[in-house]
Amino acid sequence: MKPYILSLCAGILAGVVYAAISVQSPAPPTIALVGLLGMLAGEQILPLIRRMLSGLKLGAAWREAKCSQHMFGSLPGAHLPDVARRDEHSS
Repeated sequence: MKPYILSLCAGILAGVVYAAISVQSPAPPTIALVGLLGMLAGEQILPLIRRMLSGLKLGAAWREAKCSQHMFGSLPGAHLPDVARRDEHSS
């Protein structure tokens, strides 16, 4: 139940921010996508800061927290895991 309450609170906060910047919900697609990107980035801030406080530099902390993978998913041309590669070649 707690995740649902927190999700509702986050939604209310987003609604307040939308109202403060005079954007109606549902927002126009570009604004909504930029907001989603901001949410994804916001999820990465605390893990990134924790790793940096433990002594890692920004680049190393970014890679260890797998921020790019979380925010952008598997980009085209990314290497396939060994299992997927084996399945692909056996077909």
